[in-house]
Amino acid sequence: MTLDELRQIDFKDLPNLPLGSQIVSLAGLVILILGLAYYALFSGMQDEINLLQAKEIQLKENYIDKKRQAVNLSALEDQLKQIDVSFGTLLKQLPTKAEMEALLTEINQAGIGRGLQFELFRPSGEIKSDHMASLPIQIRLSGSYADLAAFVNDVSQLSRIVTISDISLTPAGKAGEDRLTLQATAKTYRALEADEQIAKAAP
Repeated sequence: MTLDELRQIDFKDLPNLPLGSQIVSLAGLVILILGLAYYALFSGMQDEINLLQAKEIQLKENYIDKKRQAVNLSALEDQLKQIDVSFGTLLKQLPTKAEMEALLTEINQAGIGRGLQFELFRPSGEIKSDHMASLPIQIRLSGSYADLAAFVNDVSQLSRIVTISDISLTPAGKAGEDRLTLQATAKTYRALEADEQIAKAAP
């Protein structure tokens, strides 16, 4: 039976058609009904299945990640203890509020001890974070390259942590003289005292 013949079938007259036409017509009708049923019932479900499969993959990845963390928990706890010890050691290297003035004097003396001439030594206001405060100090001093390098090394050897950044070197004095001007920011840090941490945490 051709497609044109199938279109011309009058379903009201189906019982009077030859047996072959009846079978083909019924088969076509069943396929049409099943197709419509699939589209109506299962096409929406397929989207939901795809979403659930994507969620399953994500949950598996989360599970593997959590399992890895659980396996390494004791190692992570040991590492945290080591970090706490290291942090405590570093905090002990920070000056207290009362020691800051003495530290500034030590930085100044480190330059004078090398025969350097200070043109600027200006501490700025403290910058406070959650647990510590930093004190930037603008410095400008002149001397030979060797003495300036020795000064930077001396500052790095102080008992308390002092960093030097934003360094610039420019010639100083007359041409041919072995003198340079060093301009930089020295920065020292101190741990906030208990009352300061409470005041900072207060709203």
